[in-house]
Amino acid sequence: MRFLTDFKFKIAAAVAVLAFLATGIVYAQLEGTERGVAPLASTGDFEVMGVEVDVRGKNAFEARQKGWEEAQRKAWKLLYKRTQGSDTTGLSDGSLNNIVSAIIVQEENIGPRRYIATLGVMFDRARAGQILGVRGKRLRSPPLLVLPIMWSGGSPQVFENRTEWQKAWARYRSGDSAIDYVRPFGSDSESLVLTAGQADRRNRVWWRTILDQFGAADVIIPIARIQHDYPGGPVTGQFTARYGPDNKFIETFTLKSRNSEGVAGMMDQAITRLDSIYSSALSRGILKTDQSLKIEDPFDLDALEAALEAELGAESATDSVDSVESGTSSAANEGSGTSVEVEPASTAINVSIQFDTPDVGAVGQGESSLRSVPGVSSAATSSLALGGVSVMRVTYSGELSALASALRSRG
Repeated sequence: MRFLTDFKFKIAAAVAVLAFLATGIVYAQLEGTERGVAPLASTGDFEVMGVEVDVRGKNAFEARQKGWEEAQRKAWKLLYKRTQGSDTTGLSDGSLNNIVSAIIVQEENIGPRRYIATLGVMFDRARAGQILGVRGKRLRSPPLLVLPIMWSGGSPQVFENRTEWQKAWARYRSGDSAIDYVRPFGSDSESLVLTAGQADRRNRVWWRTILDQFGAADVIIPIARIQHDYPGGPVTGQFTARYGPDNKFIETFTLKSRNSEGVAGMMDQAITRLDSIYSSALSRGILKTDQSLKIEDPFDLDALEAALEAELGAESATDSVDSVESGTSSAANEGSGTSVEVEPASTAINVSIQFDTPDVGAVGQGESSLRSVPGVSSAATSSLALGGVSVMRVTYSGELSALASALRSRG
């Protein structure tokens, strides 16, 4: 008996130690100081990065002031050529000061009378857009959660440590992008939920829970694989654009850096190219929300048909009473030689129809297709969701079964 008691005590002690260690591991993972980096705020301003200046002045302050003014002039010419496709004579420094919203210092060296720097210039979209003739409205995707996976040394990482890949996504300014990026950075329990293994999970219930936590409609998975030829030598990066809960492949490409010091620049260049890939996929209808991730109930055409038929049946009963009263009046007027003919009135109904809108063209195409159905007097989109499912409001006169048949024939 004493042996059994000692044995049970040892088992209980071992379980307590394991529980303590597990708690310590989870606590350490949650409270780690080397977590991800918080992303920069995204704005809709026009942005021109990588502007190099080399100027001189009477002192350091004047040299820096001249450098920033020269950067504004160079950036405006680059922005004008990028949006208009032609060169410009430029604007005065006073006009540029009114439309420039910020100067971003990427790298600078300040001397007693010389200023050498690489700067970024941000132009206010509203003011600069008036000069450039660029409208404020543009194609924008639904909110997409970013899961940046980096393979290095044979193991994948997301937010376990501050990787260069996550840092690059954090400093990327996505305000001018067609993609609405949702960028977590591993705070609190995010590092436990968003792991490299999550990309291979197909459970839609789990994905819905994660996306709802971050207010996203779907997920994109940019993957970076870094390989060092030898310590201090060239670095090769293979970057892949994937998306969705099924980890679908879009495109891959390779970039190289001369040494480890150029890895950060290589990452920034890769994200710019990935943004172009995702934006192109959005416009081509490839990057669209997975229907299985939608929480709301799907549109049931049969149930709608039954409900509307019941409503129309009640209206028909009311109309029949009116017809009987009209017939009685007609019979009473027969003696006086007056006859009254009653024509049944066509009842128009409003129906909400969901349809896929992977791009802008699908909106007009869907509306035109519905307007061509006999009996449809109007069809207009009431709720627009590019890359997902939009809702169209249709006014229809006729048998609902005929409308249902026409909708099925058009997909």
